Amino acid sequence: MLLTIISLLFWTFIILTSILAFPVAVLIKVLTMFFDKRLIILHRFTCLWASLYTWLNPFWSVHISGKENIQKEGVYVFVCNHQSLADILVLFRLFVHFKWVSKIENFRVPLVGWNMYLNRYIRLVRSSVKSQAKMMKDCQKSLNEGSSVLIFPEGTRTMNGKLRPFKSGAFHLAIRAGRPILPIVLNGSSDALPKAGFILRGKHMIDIHLLKPIPPEWFAEMDAKQLTKEVQSIIAAELEKMQTQKQSS
Repeated sequence: MLLTIISLLFWTFIILTSILAFPVAVLIKVLTMFFDKRLIILHRFTCLWASLYTWLNPFWSVHISGKENIQKEGVYVFVCNHQSLADILVLFRLFVHFKWVSKIENFRVPLVGWNMYLNRYIRLVRSSVKSQAKMMKDCQKSLNEGSSVLIFPEGTRTMNGKLRPFKSGAFHLAIRAGRPILPIVLNGSSDALPKAGFILRGKHMIDIHLLKPIPPEWFAEMDAKQLTKEVQSIIAAELEKMQTQKQSS
């Protein structure tokens, strides 16, 4: 009962602060639109906005490692496993510039989704081949303009914390664009906020580990199918290691 009450307070806090934060986002967009073509400042504000919900949540402790693997001016195809709705809030804690690839339903959420439109995050209708093609084109455009993209190659959240099979879109993109892939391994969010529900599950550590970038030269001779399997095996091995360490601690 206590967790239900706290969860209601948490989601209410998100709604109320979003009502306040969205007009600020609009103002930032208007004031910076002529000199900040990549919307770096707006994305940074969005990182701050989202991070409030992990900084102020007494149940979630976020630990980030490997951030030194990101070069300041680097442009990457970020690929990350997907455990929970909380992943989106948690990954904003990286405070690095990127464009999300997200299902169209998220853009329809009042305030939060509208802010995604403002940031020119990349929409995807998962059941539409036409939308998938446009998503790839939009990702290529963002990379060419100097913005990294972040993709969940599983396509949807896991039900049990275990890795789902990867889809190949992110890896087609990396090959086509000639950009490095930077794997991100996330663990703990499925326990903190499982897929089937909105009730917080008590205190949990959420770990984000950024692995070393995989340069285009490494996969120059691979096709997307092979590259997908290789990167999935890298992320799976690190995730298993993180889960084992967490269980033994």
